[in-house]
Amino acid sequence: MIRSFDGIIAAAAQAPPRTVVCPDPGPGELAVLAEAARRGIARPWCIGGAAAPPGAPFRFDPEEDPRAAVRRALEAVKGGGADVLMEGRGPGEAFLEALGDPREGLGVKGSVMSHVSVYPLLKTERLILVTDTYINNRPDLARKQQILANALSLARRLGWEVPKVAVLAAIEQVNPGIPSTVDAAVLSKMGERGQFGRAVVEGPIDIDCALSATAAQRKGLKSAVTGDVDIYVVPDGDTGCLLAEALVFFGRMETIGCVLGGVAPAVLNLPYVEEKNRLAAVALACLAAGKGGGNG
Repeated sequence: MIRSFDGIIAAAAQAPPRTVVCPDPGPGELAVLAEAARRGIARPWCIGGAAAPPGAPFRFDPEEDPRAAVRRALEAVKGGGADVLMEGRGPGEAFLEALGDPREGLGVKGSVMSHVSVYPLLKTERLILVTDTYINNRPDLARKQQILANALSLARRLGWEVPKVAVLAAIEQVNPGIPSTVDAAVLSKMGERGQFGRAVVEGPIDIDCALSATAAQRKGLKSAVTGDVDIYVVPDGDTGCLLAEALVFFGRMETIGCVLGGVAPAVLNLPYVEEKNRLAAVALACLAAGKGGGNG
């Protein structure tokens, strides 16, 4: 089981290098890609943007139009020429719009893309996953099923044989007036029936019961995941984005993440991911790419 960002980097370095395509890269992206290449994690492919460093093992294709560079990068991934898409220095809204475009984006029919954030818990020397933290604003039950499946896929790449999942809601009881509790209960029942493979899925569960077995006992909740959660599934995009940033800015935690569920993983250029951790984010996406560049 991988327990740290350094462990993610080491595991990616031991795996075959993945081709990472980055449209319109800036100096920061070039530096990260150069280090990923040096460590044997990635084969960088840059389309447009700043000039590659002299002697860097990059494929560099000129392109003056940043939007055209994004389109060409998407085509490279969809055509099988690249395994991972990395956001460059262009406007984040334009990149996300292109990523989710119904015709030209990375979406797969019958699947849902979602962002999985990864955090290290230093006191216990382990990682946790939180999802969806960026893509889906108001996911229905079917989308939540796919969001959880994406996170479980990544967890298994990180070596968790039986991930423990908390499907979060405001309260730990099913209340028809609070739709997130109903969705959580259904996901939990699906987990019981093996629809997510080997995993323990608990929901609805509020944050204090998820974090503390003592709190769960006080409320009369009996669960195998309380105090030992691997994956936290949030009810909606607002909650996910706020929680992701709150853990960083209030909790002083570090984070990386990637978009899963599409043709290939994608690395977003999020402002709350520290520069020192961007290599780990690329390594995470390369691990998620698996064989042949997909998410499977």
